[in-house]
Amino acid sequence: MKLWSLLKACAAVALSWLLALLPGGFPRVPHEKKLVLTWADEFDGNTLDKGKWHGHYCDGETAAVRRGGCWNTSLARVENGRLVLPVLYSEEGLFGGGAGWYTCALDTSGLFEQAFGYFEVRCILPKGAGLWAAFWMLCPGMSSVGNGGEDGAEIDVFESPFYSQKQKRRVSSNLHIDGYGEDHKSKKVTEPYLFFNDPYEDYNTYGVEWNEKGYTFYVNGIKTGFSDFGGASRVPEFLLLSVEIGGENGKASESWAGPALAPDAEVSDFIVDYVRVYQYK
Repeated sequence: MKLWSLLKACAAVALSWLLALLPGGFPRVPHEKKLVLTWADEFDGNTLDKGKWHGHYCDGETAAVRRGGCWNTSLARVENGRLVLPVLYSEEGLFGGGAGWYTCALDTSGLFEQAFGYFEVRCILPKGAGLWAAFWMLCPGMSSVGNGGEDGAEIDVFESPFYSQKQKRRVSSNLHIDGYGEDHKSKKVTEPYLFFNDPYEDYNTYGVEWNEKGYTFYVNGIKTGFSDFGGASRVPEFLLLSVEIGGENGKASESWAGPALAPDAEVSDFIVDYVRVYQYK
């Protein structure tokens, strides 16, 4: 069994290498012939489209404490055909908050939600030990307990907490069900390594194909993992883009993303080229 797993891993690497050499680069959309585009933001223009996105619990005028930092929607900006979610430290504080790290999160709740299909982002990950970016999905039903994930799940298409580690060119795809309390359950599906592109310098695509059977995760059009953990969600879910600072009560501290993010740490912004959603024909 171990030999078979090794052979499959080697085959995936070989496929990645061959696809990287194609004139068009990596394929973007798995099974494209059976899908139709239903929603997208290409981030054209110079302002955030508020008909598609609003702040994830951070639309107010004051800073919203989130883990080891603060969020505020007004930090998000659109420029040169891309969305930028900045990562910055302020000694004086912003939006009524204290000294610390500031960034933001966006979601499409009440604006766009969909059950099943293929969901993809093309982006450059933010640098920084002690922080992580994510493209994920959520719905109110995730908080209910007793039906596994069928009435809603947190679907983490990717999270990027590995910058402080030797093999930092990894992302993590995870599933969470039954709320965030004592009944919470989670499953790490896959942690693929990006061999040919540096995800902190280069654009890559991260996607999930979600149907009644479960969730299939992709990086640059290549399958990285599958799970039917908890039973696939049967309800529409909204999209989220976020940057998190490890810590609590607005103060950076050690977390799964590494040591506390220091005030003078080397960081970069989370840059998103597009988000696209497809449905089955």
